[in-house]
Amino acid sequence: MKNKITFKALLSVMVICLFFSIPVSAADIGKSASTSQVRDDQSIQVLDKGKWAPDTYRAVQNLIDKHGVGSPSYNPKRKPYAVFDWDHTSIMSDTQEALFLYQIDHLAFKLKPEEFYEMIKMNVPDGPFSDELQNLQGDAITLEEITEDLKRNYEYLYSNYEGMNGKESLETLRSTDQFKDFKAKMYFLYEAIGETYGIEIGYPWVLYLFVNMSTEEIQQLAEASNDYSLGAGMGSVTLRSPESVSGKTGIVEITYSTGLRLSSEISNLMHTFIENGIDVYVISASMEDVVEVFATNPKYGYNLPKENVFGMRLKKKDGIIQAKYENNWPITAREGKVKIIEQFISKERGGYGPIFAAGDTHTDYEMLTAKDVKLGLIINRVKAGDIGKLSKIAVERMGKNNPKFILQGRNENTGLWIPTESTIKLGSNEEKLLAD
Repeated sequence: MKNKITFKALLSVMVICLFFSIPVSAADIGKSASTSQVRDDQSIQVLDKGKWAPDTYRAVQNLIDKHGVGSPSYNPKRKPYAVFDWDHTSIMSDTQEALFLYQIDHLAFKLKPEEFYEMIKMNVPDGPFSDELQNLQGDAITLEEITEDLKRNYEYLYSNYEGMNGKESLETLRSTDQFKDFKAKMYFLYEAIGETYGIEIGYPWVLYLFVNMSTEEIQQLAEASNDYSLGAGMGSVTLRSPESVSGKTGIVEITYSTGLRLSSEISNLMHTFIENGIDVYVISASMEDVVEVFATNPKYGYNLPKENVFGMRLKKKDGIIQAKYENNWPITAREGKVKIIEQFISKERGGYGPIFAAGDTHTDYEMLTAKDVKLGLIINRVKAGDIGKLSKIAVERMGKNNPKFILQGRNENTGLWIPTESTIKLGSNEEKLLAD
């Protein structure tokens, strides 16, 4: 629909041109009035500077200026859009890993012992894990050994916990060697599967622990986990399994990170995009139901539409989670993120890709380099590999116009951004720009 030229706008243009003796045509008047109409009718929100690295901020704001509703070339029938990773990008840390630990600490499972034993072996090949994943005695660890130990521990906890089939409180059971062994070996198994077999097996594995739960139960659990971890300190914890119940695996030691943090800068960026006519999507390698809680609940500040959140999916029967990955649904990491864009976002828009992508690690590489991406934001975790290559390109373009990739740093000890491209790693006070 053509914009109407109001008498007031027409008179303003004519007065200005007469005053400065500027020649003006009817086409010029129409163009000026049209631009004025866009700016009057639309809320042109500018990105808050927050703790953005200055060059990174400038690049993002330039992208908004060039492609948002304030641009003369903006076409509402071909709305631009942006895609974001979630864990370690839109928040500090990993919501799925935090929930995994919360499940363990609260024995929040709806699995009988035989079902639990089946889930922890689901789709994992038999045999030993990678050489670096040994017990403290230096022996290799096999799937059979560690799952036998976990089965023994789970049977004890299941038969004694008042929330399952027993009478003991959670607090009482947490003090037992069986629980301590269970927690250490569960997290060790999670790390061992991912390290040995990669994302195709490792990423869905942790989701099978939700089997027999409804979406509502998972999301209630996710919200409780989020709230707990948002209040926890940023740090690391090392677990060592007790010698008294060493079992077939022996004694293992494993370290995990604690704490989650919101990113006000990312939340503001998402809202600024939306206010400027740029749609926002999240594509995460965490479970879709879990990420939805963080991304859509207004209390966390992101407040995105549910239909704009994509993640891993298990099959459901009558609303209950089943022990099978959703048919024809990509593993939402690496190439899978691009498949989500192509099949469920781009296809609906006539085939064009996102103008912006944000990520933090190698599983975001394909999304950051996807078709039509004009600018890729990398939350700097000082990593090597594919993401390290893009980070190096970003560093080479720092301070220059029209970068393709940009870096943003943060202090991992607080979980908050810092106004530089460099990052302070957890346990350090030194800013680092690139991996060694």
